[in-house]
Amino acid sequence: MTDISEVRAPAPDPGWALFLDIDGTLLEIAPTPEQVQIPATLVATLAQASAWLSGALAIVSGRPFSQIDKMLAPLRLPGGAGHGASLRLPDGRIETASTALAVPSAWRTLLHQAVKQWPGVVVEDKPHCIAVHYRGAPDRKKQIEEIVAGLVARDEEAFEVLPAKKAFEIRHRTLTKAMVVRSLMANPPFRGRVPVFVGDDVTDHDGFRAAKEKGGIALDVGIAFGGRPAAVRAWLARFHNGTD
Repeated sequence: MTDISEVRAPAPDPGWALFLDIDGTLLEIAPTPEQVQIPATLVATLAQASAWLSGALAIVSGRPFSQIDKMLAPLRLPGGAGHGASLRLPDGRIETASTALAVPSAWRTLLHQAVKQWPGVVVEDKPHCIAVHYRGAPDRKKQIEEIVAGLVARDEEAFEVLPAKKAFEIRHRTLTKAMVVRSLMANPPFRGRVPVFVGDDVTDHDGFRAAKEKGGIALDVGIAFGGRPAAVRAWLARFHNGTD
């Protein structure tokens, strides 16, 4: 069964609970995570959509909340950070996974040491996960893949490698975007609504499946929006009355 449920983005419905990825979904992917450009209208669009959905709008990203909140200030939306390592509930409380589920510090050190000789390769440290971006050095893909696979082989029952867009990420197997969807759907204002998950990458497929398990909709940006975050933003701008 495919993780995708729609090939075109449906008209917005006020009965939805909306879950949104950031990079590659709301924002165009940049050479490095720090170089993303935030459209001037994005925060207002999200605030309007959240109000129309009575607060049932969540951000679900691999980034930590410290970055998410800075990018979307002054909004503090519910959702998940670090692929589910941290969960912000609708009342603002944040629940964080045990540090026992974090990528071992020794692995982080080895990764930094292994790639520092390669210009264009960027290591993105997160509280529980770690990603290696090779967008600036695509010829290093195979070597990076071998390094991260070798690390995960040390404890493959607990950790896994996620092949993302021009990156490889190591995370604990229990930390997924599905957990965010399931947790928030158990709480008002999400409870009782139809979950709609919008994402663009491998890391979003857990969220797609969780939304579909609850009778919801999975929208892949590459399919439903032609691979264009600008099209996602234009669609979100319709979340005031469901029309253009």
